Amino acid sequence: MTSARDLPATPSIAGNDAEEDSEVRAARDGLLRQALRHSSGHSLAILLCSVTSALVSLAEPAVLGHALDLLLSQSPGATRWTLFCAALVVAEILLDSTDALLVGTVNARSTAWLRTRTLDRLLRADPKRATASFAPGDLATRLTANATEAGTVPAASAGALAALLPPLGALVALALIDVWTAAAFLLGVPMLVLLLRTFARSSSMAVGRYQQVQAEIADRLAEVLGGAQTVAAAGTAPRERRRVLADLPRLGTEGRAMWRVYGRAVAHSGVLMPLLVCLVLGVGGLRLAAGHLSVGDLVAASRYAALAAGAGAVAGVVGSLVKGRAAARRTVEPALLPPVAYGPSALPADGRGTLELRGVGVVRDGARVLDDVTVTVPGGTTVAVVGRSGSGKSALAAVAGRLTDPDEGSVRLDGVPLDRLTEEDLRTEVLHAFAQPALFGTTVADAIAFGALAPHPAAVRAAARAAGADTFVTRLPQTYDTPLTYAPLSGGERQRLGLARAFAHAGRLLVLDDAMSGLDTVTQREVELALAHDVRAGTRLLVAHRLSTAAGADLVLWLEKGRIRGVGPHDVLWRMPDYRAVFTATDAGPDQLSDARTAPDIGSPPRATSERQAAGEKA
Repeated sequence: MTSARDLPATPSIAGNDAEEDSEVRAARDGLLRQALRHSSGHSLAILLCSVTSALVSLAEPAVLGHALDLLLSQSPGATRWTLFCAALVVAEILLDSTDALLVGTVNARSTAWLRTRTLDRLLRADPKRATASFAPGDLATRLTANATEAGTVPAASAGALAALLPPLGALVALALIDVWTAAAFLLGVPMLVLLLRTFARSSSMAVGRYQQVQAEIADRLAEVLGGAQTVAAAGTAPRERRRVLADLPRLGTEGRAMWRVYGRAVAHSGVLMPLLVCLVLGVGGLRLAAGHLSVGDLVAASRYAALAAGAGAVAGVVGSLVKGRAAARRTVEPALLPPVAYGPSALPADGRGTLELRGVGVVRDGARVLDDVTVTVPGGTTVAVVGRSGSGKSALAAVAGRLTDPDEGSVRLDGVPLDRLTEEDLRTEVLHAFAQPALFGTTVADAIAFGALAPHPAAVRAAARAAGADTFVTRLPQTYDTPLTYAPLSGGERQRLGLARAFAHAGRLLVLDDAMSGLDTVTQREVELALAHDVRAGTRLLVAHRLSTAAGADLVLWLEKGRIRGVGPHDVLWRMPDYRAVFTATDAGPDQLSDARTAPDIGSPPRATSERQAAGEKA
């Protein structure tokens, strides 16, 4: 069975232009071939059923015509041929019913496969690059509506041959009955081919534009729903509603354009096909009058002309394939994000979490977020990363824990480059907590236990106590077994559950990216004390805004415009006016400034204790 890793990968994600990038086109076609192979047995059954049904429909006019001639001549074999004709009709009904069931099954299987493979590749990609490349609403559209449309391609492809058999077979049958009736029909074939070709080209462009506008509306809707409380508090619901629905007229325009293309094809075929049938009947009537055709032959010729005229129905099959391929392109693009590659190396068993950044540079949208960052953090050290907004603190935290790879330089943990580590070692020894944690699982306990390894229930409760979450969790109706959907959580409580999750899985490096910003000063100090004494020892990297956090850390890493401005104990850096300016009233309130004077000893190595005490006195 193929996996998402088999998909061709490219670092460039194509846009939604009408002209497809060759790599995206190749990836799309490869994905559809894999989807077809995934349901190859069912697809083969569709092919057999549809082809058999087409052959039965081709046999019916000849059998009917022959039975009619036998009935008119009162031949003894008329009854047998009439029953044969009835059996063909019943067989066609059964085959079509089976085909419809198989098509539904293959569509569902293919859609599920496409969604699973695309989501798997998306989750394996660099999360920073994934979120930068695709907006949430756009991704939701790609994995739902677009995947559903793309999932119809394997079944439609399997049945495409059957769609061509009746018109082509009918034309051959016409030639066998009477070459002049076939010649009459052939007069309109060039116009029919031109009609189908024009329809396929125009339909592809119209469908692509419609799907793009649809995704833009979905993205704005997801944005507004995610910030529903902010919208309600600001009283801007009418304005946001207008913004979300602003492109509805454009969606309507593109939808009407798409249906105009289809309508023109149907209208043209609706005029062309009856004319061809009438022409065939006219020629057939003249041949009947001349004695070259029997009544049964004329009836069969008329039925075959109708089947041959059904070539216009091929436009429907072509339209379905075009729409599905356009949707497949949108579905496959997230799967083109290169997966995060892991190596074969393991961390040394005696490592203490020494973190090294060597010439690290990160570029986003053409701007340097981090520039030549070189620093070594001794194992077991608590480091506060400080700086003004936009200085690159979160980018450094992401690089340090390999949530994203640097564009330049390397990051090492206990001497091993992070990109050489096995996935197991990286995700069990490097843990993160965020300012706005996402909580997964059914219950509160599930949310804390969520991770690469499932901790013991006792460890879950211990981590919750360390994060200051136990006090409010035990007040919930079912304590730790309370469903998340029934647990009303404030922003600070969500942060404490996020911290508890990180503490429950703590490894030798723990990265807290502004993960205590929602806690009050007293709770933060309690969490810092628990982090020092009750959580597995290791290196702590704290993205900090509060002065008390910087004063209580062993070292401070001061960033400015993506570069390291200074590294050292807080009391040493505090002598610099520019460093003190980082903690102005804009970034920290008066209570936070006073916190620095009373920052507690949070259990850092002895070498830093006197420095922290001196920092408190100087602050």
